[in-house]
Parts: sequence; C-alpha cells; structure tokens
Amino acid sequence: MPNIEKDRRFAFGKNWRGFLSSLTKENIRIAEASLQKMLMTDTLRGKTFLDIGSGSGLFSLAARNLGANVHSFDHDPLSVACTAELRSRYHPDDPDWSIEEGSILNERFIASLKSYDIVYAWGVLHHTGNMWAALAHSASLVKQKGILFIAIYNDQGRISAFWKRVKKAYCSGVLGKAMISCIFIPCFFSIALISCVSRKENAFRQYKWNRGMSMVHDWVDWLGGFPFEVASVDAIFHFLHQKNFSLLNLKMTRGSGNNQFVFVRKNSAASAGTEGTTEAARGAV
Repeated sequence: MPNIEKDRRFAFGKNWRGFLSSLTKENIRIAEASLQKMLMTDTLRGKTFLDIGSGSGLFSLAARNLGANVHSFDHDPLSVACTAELRSRYHPDDPDWSIEEGSILNERFIASLKSYDIVYAWGVLHHTGNMWAALAHSASLVKQKGILFIAIYNDQGRISAFWKRVKKAYCSGVLGKAMISCIFIPCFFSIALISCVSRKENAFRQYKWNRGMSMVHDWVDWLGGFPFEVASVDAIFHFLHQKNFSLLNLKMTRGSGNNQFVFVRKNSAASAGTEGTTEAARGAV
C-alpha cells in the first residue's frame, strides 16, 4: 500500500462539516431519490446497508430513511463526527444505525465486519491511495445476491494526470491550497454563472437535484481530493466480473467525474453462463 503522508491527504471531514451547516430536507429527499433510482427500488426495508467512507453522512441518512439497517464508517474522525451528527439530528438513539471509525484498507478492520445486502462506496475508493485493494475489500463484504454500488472517477488519460497534479499541489500546504483555490474557484464560478445565463436556470440548484449535494462544497472536494486514482468502465467491469459480480445498472460520465456502477454478486453455483456486459447495463448516458 502506498505510504501517503497524513498532511498530503485532503481533509474531507472538514469540508463535509461545512456542508452540514446548509443541509435541508430537500437535500435529503433528493439523496433518497438518487439511491432509489440507481438501486431500482422504492424501499430498502429489511436490507442491511454498509456505507464505506460515509463522509457527511447524507447517504447513510438517506438509506436509513428508506428503511435499511445502516452501518457507517470512515477513516476521517471529522467525517465520523458528521455522520454521528446527522444520526443525532434525525434518528437519535437509533439501534439500527451504527457508526465507527475505520479504513477499507485495514484487513483486521474488514475482518471484523459482516456481509451486507448493499455495500455503498460513492466517490471513496479512488481516494484511499490503493483503489484496487479497496475495491476488492468492498466486494468481499457483499452477500451472495447482494448489491455493490460504487462510483469511481473516469479515466481520461492526460486530463486525469493533470488533475492529479492539481490535487497534489492543493494538498502540499497552505501556499499550494491558496494558489490552486485562487486559480480554479473563480473559473468554476464563471462557468456556473455562464451556465445560469445561457440556460436561464439556476445551475447551483440544478446541481443539487442530481444527488442532493452542494456544488461549491464539491468544487473544494474536487480540487483537494488527494490521493486520486481513476479507472475506465471496462477496467471496473472486468475486475468485478472476475469476482463473480454482474452489472445491473450503469451511469457513465463523458468528463472527469464519476462513473456509477451497481453490481450484483452472483450465486457461486449459478455463475456459469450468466455473464453481464456493459452494453446490457441500464441508465448509461
């Protein structure tokens, strides 16, 4: 596993703490709807849900609101605190929502977990410093016939290499953070304002309707998100196909964002002859 120094990692928890100060019921409803759409179900009642890298805790909350028994964990203590804050706000003293600090790369920690009906890792595994090991560990936690829902940054070759350098510079220290922010944040704002004018709609509000997230907080997450790895759709598909998973749903991006995958873990006895394909996936854009 790569040795990523602590001060070279982005402080995700600090960013999510700022996001929670502006969280509304509308954000929560949109997050719930995004889960329902990608998982192709109206309810998670009776299901166990593992939220890997829970971050703000928004999607742990969404899964719990949809009826799932939720277990959340994150390696960042501030992210753990954010998730605990949401539980305290909306489900105080809830025995069906547990939260702890832990790393998807820690084999002893992984061994302490059970298997789950739904394992969720949205925009997390590519920030661990060892994405493929993190993905293998995540897959190992899925029950047979269970679901693995992941989002991984799209591999754009030289463009991805450029953004990796940007993120590394942002996390290099106070000067690097200030320099990158001063260059890119005004650019992002300008692009958003141009979109508002040209489309005659509020780009910031439209962004929220995607997953209930905040555009500005996601800008910071994007610029600072280091470690940073990427993968093509085919690479993810073939990696998980070898681990006996079939693709159920796919939402692709044409840019530098996340490709979203929903896989099902096949029964070992029934795996032969049931190969999934990327072409058979629903929801590709």
